[in-house]
Amino acid sequence: MNKAELASVIADKCNVTKKQAEDILDCLTGVVIDTIKAGGEVTLTGFGTFSARVRKGREGVNPQKPAEKITIPPTKVVKFKAGKTLKDSLKASQSTSTI
Repeated sequence: MNKAELASVIADKCNVTKKQAEDILDCLTGVVIDTIKAGGEVTLTGFGTFSARVRKGREGVNPQKPAEKITIPPTKVVKFKAGKTLKDSLKASQSTSTI
């Protein structure tokens, strides 16, 4: 599902226009991005938590010259930890689909 499809589903379920649903999604993503950039985390109870963490630097291999070693610097990455409700619903759908 892409952003336009998600906005369409939200518009149908919440009785708002597609434009309003797109604006809400844009606002949500903007707030999440700004919060994570500032070092905070965003928790949507039952769904999950978005946060940033630093992936430590390491030594890698140059894909163009496999014999050459390169240093990969530390970098910030987004981390998502699924919430209990999301995990439980996935487990429930998994157990019913395997029957």
